[in-house]
This record gives sequence, C-alpha cells and structure tokens, in this order.
Amino acid sequence: MSNNYIDPFQQAHIERLVAQFGSPLVIVDCERVRSQYRSHAKALPGVELHYALKPLPHPAVVRAVLDCGGSLDLATTGEVQLAQRLGADPRHSIHTHPIKRDKDIRNALAGGVRVFVADNPDEVRKFRRYRNEAELLLRVSFRSPGVVSDLSRKFGCDPESALELARLAASLGIPLRGFSFHVGSQALDARKHVEAIEVCARLLAAARREKLGKLDTLDIGGGFPIAYGDAVPDIGRFCAPIRKALKLLPKRIRVIAEPGRYIAGPAAIAVSAVMGRAQRGGFWWYYLDDGVYGSYSGQLYDHARYPIRALRQGPLHASVLAGPTCDSIDVIAEDVRLPKLKEGDLVVGSAMGAYTWATASEFNFFPKPTVVSVNETPGDTGTVLEV
Repeated sequence: MSNNYIDPFQQAHIERLVAQFGSPLVIVDCERVRSQYRSHAKALPGVELHYALKPLPHPAVVRAVLDCGGSLDLATTGEVQLAQRLGADPRHSIHTHPIKRDKDIRNALAGGVRVFVADNPDEVRKFRRYRNEAELLLRVSFRSPGVVSDLSRKFGCDPESALELARLAASLGIPLRGFSFHVGSQALDARKHVEAIEVCARLLAAARREKLGKLDTLDIGGGFPIAYGDAVPDIGRFCAPIRKALKLLPKRIRVIAEPGRYIAGPAAIAVSAVMGRAQRGGFWWYYLDDGVYGSYSGQLYDHARYPIRALRQGPLHASVLAGPTCDSIDVIAEDVRLPKLKEGDLVVGSAMGAYTWATASEFNFFPKPTVVSVNETPGDTGTVLEV
C-alpha cells in the first residue's frame, strides 16, 4: 500500500478530515470499495457484477466500480443520468426497476440502456412501442421472510405465472433475454438463491423450448450480507452453494448479480460531533450533529444497527446517543457503553456506506452530512469533497 494511502478508519486521519471539512461527515474509502468488489468477483467467478446504485449513489463509488471493470444496476432516471455523467458504458448497464413511467423508459433508452426488467402484464405492454430498442428480463418472486428486507413482497411475478408473461412478451414482439430475481436484502444464507436459480433454470429451458426469445440471461440479484457487529458468513463461503447451482446452468447462460450493500456498506464510516450533553434518568445523554434523520436513517429504513465508538478514551459508562433534531424519535442508541464525552468529541459509526447518506433528509433544517471520498485512485491521497 502506498505511503499516500489514507485510512479513514484510523483516528488521526479521521481527526484530520474533520478539521478540514467539519462534521458531520460520511467518509468513503474507495480502496475498500475496490476490495469489496474484488472479493465478490472472486466469490462468483464468471458472473457479471452490476453495482446497484441505490444504497450509495455517490460518484466516487461508481467510479471505483467502473475502474474495477464492473457494470451498473440502474433503477431511476437520476441514476441513469449519473451513470451518463461518469461515462459508464450503457451497454453494460441494466435498468431493474420493475415499475416504470413511460418517461423513465424513454430517458433510459436515450441514455443507451437496452435491458429492462418487468414483472406483470401491464408493465410488459409498456414496451410494445419500444420493441425495436428494448429487451426484457422478467422478474420472478421468491418470498424470503428470513431476510432483513423481503423485496419479493413488493416486486416479482409468481413462478407459476412467469411462462405466461414470457408468452405475452413474445406475442407483442418484445425481445426476451431471460429471467431475474432478488431474494431480499441482507440474506444470512444462500438457500433461497439456490432455490431461485433452480426454478429459473427450468423456466429458461421451458421458454426456450417454446422459442419465446433469446433466453440467454439470468440475473440473480443481490442480498449478499455484510457484518454489522454480528458475524455473517464471508462472501466466499456464502456464495459456495450459489457457485454449485450455477454450474448446472447451460454454458450459454450469461449470469448477472446486483451487489449493492456488499460493495458500499463496509467502505464508509459516519463521523459526528457531540453538540451538547445532559444527565437524564441516571444516564449521560450525548446529542450529536447527526442522527436518525441523517446518516443513521438506516436504523429506521434498513433495520440496521451500526457499530459505534467514540474517539475519546476512558472508562466506559452506559450512555444514550441522540441526534440533533427536536424530535423524540431521533435517538441513535440507548444503553451504549461510552467514555464520558465533552462537546466537540467525535463519535464514529462503522459499516455505514449502505442506506445511510442515501436515505438521509434535512429534517428540522439540519443539513445532510458532507461526503468525503478518499483513495479515489490507488496510491493517490485523492481526498475529494463531493457536494
């Protein structure tokens, strides 16, 4: 590693960045983005990784993925426009939102994106007028109550309906590339991935027998887990059953995955400062300049609990961390063990790259944290302020 490398997980570098940019900060380490991408690629050899922008749609993260040879998973017009600004090859992007306005389809096509996802007859029919430009993946639902966020509750057709949907697309002259699924976010084992691969393999074979399209693609979605304090399987072990299932597919099948959290989550920390304190009910309450309406929004929307530490050293006491707003919901952690803190002391949340800054608001007119990216290119100090 170059001597110019900035490790934002080290106290001296954190303090220097706060002195330069103020707080609250979200610090994104692009070298960790690249490391996460490489680990995932090693765990799923031969699978095309399309980074899902939704968890952290930050230019530095997208550039790091593109530098690794990765592709993009886009779901909105804003994400398509960001990919365009960064020079991403649209031929290597897919548009995976199952429900789209006509203008979303038109904007994506104008940006060069050609592969889209649909999951119901009304959505398939939207592509009739674009059948000479667009190709479809049909999203299949596989309910997975064990995951943190069961995305198949909101999207996807039943496996029993998938062939009929494929027949509709073929009857309208819409090119059909294959099927997709997403078992949900933060899966703790790969059994549902394996089940979905096996079912979709049968669907691909059946649709191919009926000559319903090219049928050369399977998108296995995301859901790959990261640690938030509690241990989870490392990516290689987690993907072992998936690798075994994919080996049974015909060689002609191109396989896509959509990692988002796994790429971005471990690559960022959130740094906030104590703006005041009070003793209440026998506990010290520390009020930070960031909270659940800001970077810690993932505690509400993503059901996450982030590892938290203070940079000050000292004996630990049961404490409460609260956010800055005048709202009683804005409490980050209760009964957390911390040293006695003073105004201006720094508190760091780890594994905060996914569904944090991206879902933050400016409620109560507290601004969203500033995002600082470091190590944008290997060996370069490359600290970049992104507004």
